[in-house]
Amino acid sequence: MNHPIGSTPYARRRRRPRWLTYVLVGLVLAPVIEITVLVLVGKAIGIGWTLLALLALTLLGTWLMRREGSRTWKALREASRTGRMPSREIADNALVLIGGAFLLLPGFVSDLIGLFFVLPFTRVFARGLLEAFVASRVLVAVPFPGRGPGAPGPQGTIRGEVVD
Repeated sequence: MNHPIGSTPYARRRRRPRWLTYVLVGLVLAPVIEITVLVLVGKAIGIGWTLLALLALTLLGTWLMRREGSRTWKALREASRTGRMPSREIADNALVLIGGAFLLLPGFVSDLIGLFFVLPFTRVFARGLLEAFVASRVLVAVPFPGRGPGAPGPQGTIRGEVVD
């Protein structure tokens, strides 16, 4: 019996991307870590002070996110107006957006991560990590045209073999 390619009874299942596994594990571990830290802080300083600290961090994070967001948008507009490539400004805007999302989540650990992305003096390190991540993904995922098996030949032809 002829089966189309990839649909044989013994065809291998598609593997889940590794990054998706990390995301799923993170989604399970994040609430556990946040609750553990909240309980430990609550035991150490009391429930009232813990709630007050969470409220203060939320207000500080909201104010900081608005301030840094407007600064990065202003820098992006300025770079665009002068005709300069705004790669740094785009990265900063993305980091402030990610940091803002973390600041909106309740908990001390997510607030620390959010502050790392939003604060200007730590965002430099976060931008370096983001640039390294993007460079590794782009250089690995995008093949150079005209190289490797199955690439078009000199006149745009692709060498192959017809199987009936």
